[in-house]
Amino acid sequence: MTEPLAFIDLGDGYSARPVSLDTYRDACARLEDQIFGGNSLYAFDPPVRSAPPLGETWNWGVYHGTELVGWHHAHARDERTVYMADTGLLPAHQGRGVYTRLLPHLLATFREAGFALVQSDHRATNTAVLVPKLRAGFHLQGLNAYVGGLNAALTLSLDDAYAGAMHVRSGFRAARGETARRLGLPEVPAAPVSEPPLLPLPLEAEPGTDLGGGYSLHRVTTDVYRTVYGQLEAFAYSTVSFDWAETSEAAPPRGPLWAWLLARSGVVVGWQASRAWDARTAYMVNTALLPAHRGQGVYRRLLPVVMAALHAEGYPLIRSHHHLTNNAVIVPKLRAGFRFQGLQVDEHGVMAVLLHSADPVYQAYMDVRSGLIRPWGEVARRLGLPETSEGRG
Repeated sequence: MTEPLAFIDLGDGYSARPVSLDTYRDACARLEDQIFGGNSLYAFDPPVRSAPPLGETWNWGVYHGTELVGWHHAHARDERTVYMADTGLLPAHQGRGVYTRLLPHLLATFREAGFALVQSDHRATNTAVLVPKLRAGFHLQGLNAYVGGLNAALTLSLDDAYAGAMHVRSGFRAARGETARRLGLPEVPAAPVSEPPLLPLPLEAEPGTDLGGGYSLHRVTTDVYRTVYGQLEAFAYSTVSFDWAETSEAAPPRGPLWAWLLARSGVVVGWQASRAWDARTAYMVNTALLPAHRGQGVYRRLLPVVMAALHAEGYPLIRSHHHLTNNAVIVPKLRAGFRFQGLQVDEHGVMAVLLHSADPVYQAYMDVRSGLIRPWGEVARRLGLPETSEGRG
């Protein structure tokens, strides 16, 4: 076993320190039912074969004072990859930021050990873990159904060129520099930087909703939105999309379309457009901020306004698609209550499909499908299943 840092002070009376593999396994045996007892796992028969050798491992105990309240276990998957296999924290100590504060110390240990990639799997609706991981630089790599339910597979690259390659594969960025060389692709020259035109907020825009920081969100007609979009699109996006060339376009989807413009000091700095997807679902088609206005929390603040408007139109579900590695958008969506629903490849690249439910029963149903909780109460009734005891891992 490789020894990690001897002691990690996590603040608020919490700490982490290395423990033996046997100590980790003993803690699991004693405490895992308290931590994961509400999850839905498939109960296999006892194994008939021995497990393969585990190899190099890293094990930490998480303590509150002198009490062991959790753990983390990781092991080498191959010569480049370490797998964060298991993290547990007793329910009374969850929601206090302990995992968020522990994570950078774990990643620093893996980097010092010479790994290029860090991988982990989490239930697809377990936002409490997914958000800290994505904020730390992990990216969604896939969804898979297994013994524990529907899992989101995450990967963090500790190699900058490979991290760039993940963006290239998703279509989020063009191949440049060392990333292009490693992929065997010609480098895509950077587009010349030019300032977008200053478009005053159209007179037809409705009175706005104050988003703070001088920003406001204004409802506009479809025609006004499309006019502004046509003038600013080239300044808002640097992603790599498929060129349909001369392929003729069919008629656009029927049904309502709702549009907003973002403004600051009377000038348009972004937009949001949504439309009906089906009888129960609204689809957030397109949201953009001009580069100078990103990273200031504007997207996070506009989300509840748009979501409330779409739900008020009578749609209990809201759907959206985003480049797989666009954490700047995916993280605010997860924090707003969206859940991973799938992946798709379209003309824009590899996209993560997210879904938000205004119906708490359907939201719990998504947790049941992912294996995060067992069916109980109204969820069990809607599924036609016998009720199990309520609980969440």
